[in-house]
Amino acid sequence: MTANRLKRLAVGITGASGSIYGIRLIETLLDQAYEVHLVVSNAGWRVIKEELGWNVTDREGILNEKFGSRPGSLVYHPVNDIGASIASGSFLMEGMIIMPCSMGTLSAIAHGASDNLMARAADVMMKEGRSLVLVPRETPLHAIHLENMLKLSRLGVKMIPAMPAFYYHPKTMDDLINFLVGKVLDTLHIEHDLFTRWGETT
Repeated sequence: MTANRLKRLAVGITGASGSIYGIRLIETLLDQAYEVHLVVSNAGWRVIKEELGWNVTDREGILNEKFGSRPGSLVYHPVNDIGASIASGSFLMEGMIIMPCSMGTLSAIAHGASDNLMARAADVMMKEGRSLVLVPRETPLHAIHLENMLKLSRLGVKMIPAMPAFYYHPKTMDDLINFLVGKVLDTLHIEHDLFTRWGETT
């Protein structure tokens, strides 16, 4: 990692199951002193409440409670704030990760439907030639899902489906979560020690 690397990334969390993936990603980036710009869809907040038991009535308050003590900085943008900094290509960022990414959000990105900040920020990443990583979480997949993923992949968007691996002998749920977050960080060339790589010893 170079000393002058811009340590600023956008993170999106949608209403797909697996909100813990996005939460662990934010924790890891903040622990590396990143400036994280967070967008959560309304459905994403619902899933966070249902899956993690968070009280999301005061959204900024719960984010400060969960992440405020970490070294990096977290900037929260409401999903309808189309005038937020990350909606403009002139605001410099390394890239964006949407983790997990619902099929609805993936479809909006694939068709250029920038009707909220999540899709608009992703569109900015593509038009500016910056990294965009999507972590689709759905099963089974039908042809429209697959066609949208193929379309975006051909445009240089990285697809990292929420598929755990087992060659490193995971022992806990955290091991499975960390593996996927680590694969996302690998794609962005961000160093981490979240899992044991093939050929390495523990």
